[in-house]
Amino acid sequence: MLQNVGQRRVTGIDEDPRVTELRSAVSRLRRELAGHPGEFADRGIAEDELAALNAMALSGVPEIPRLRRSLLLIAGAIGSVSALAVSLADVRNAVDLFGNPPQQR
Repeated sequence: MLQNVGQRRVTGIDEDPRVTELRSAVSRLRRELAGHPGEFADRGIAEDELAALNAMALSGVPEIPRLRRSLLLIAGAIGSVSALAVSLADVRNAVDLFGNPPQQR
């Protein structure tokens, strides 16, 4: 069981706790989005990017620039839906655990 982000699982699986947190946050937001009754223009974009985040998390340590791009697209797509604000913040916090992308010159 994962106690907090700074600890590893005790099941013998050596998974990065940041990845675990990202998978959990993405899963929660996907469930809430699927259960949200309202339709909005960019819902498909949010669903596609959440699927992309989930795939990146399943593959191991994701690329930070791609994580941040997906987060921006999701936030732009569902940012005005207040019912999803807490779960969206959880995804943002999970992405932030990976740090900032290296600066390009």
